[in-house]
Amino acid sequence: MDAIVVMGVAGCGKTSVGEELARRLGWQFLEGDGFHPPENIAKMSAGIPLQDEDRWGWLDTIAAHIVLAREAKAPIVVSCSALKRRYRDRLSAGGTRVLFVHLDGSRDTIHARMALRAGHFMPTTLLDSQFAALEPLEAGELGIVCDIDASPAEIAARVSSRIARAA
Repeated sequence: MDAIVVMGVAGCGKTSVGEELARRLGWQFLEGDGFHPPENIAKMSAGIPLQDEDRWGWLDTIAAHIVLAREAKAPIVVSCSALKRRYRDRLSAGGTRVLFVHLDGSRDTIHARMALRAGHFMPTTLLDSQFAALEPLEAGELGIVCDIDASPAEIAARVSSRIARAA
């Protein structure tokens, strides 16, 4: 496996789980939001959902980092919403083996978590558009679904355990 992408809607815990998972595995962690161009951040901050055209450059930048990690034989964990199958296909193009870890939770749970976040550009008003865009993992995709019913450390432990069993 070249990379793990911790995916899901805004507020599901991608960063917290991704950081802990990377720590457990001894892999580097990349925060996907850090690769958004300023235009995307401005749109989301203004409550405007991103469209596919807004996401392609962002996804290509993340995919390039995954390829570089593969070439360096230094696997990475990345947080990235990866809401649609075509986005996940883009992230795993070029022969990279990417495991997608979908953090799944109810709208109410995630909305409550988002409301508690301070200083994040993604407003709670965009949550419904995130759920509308979400395409669950499909047969043929390398991925697992994890409920967000536990702490990030517990979720990361579950994921790393499943990875170890599959290896």
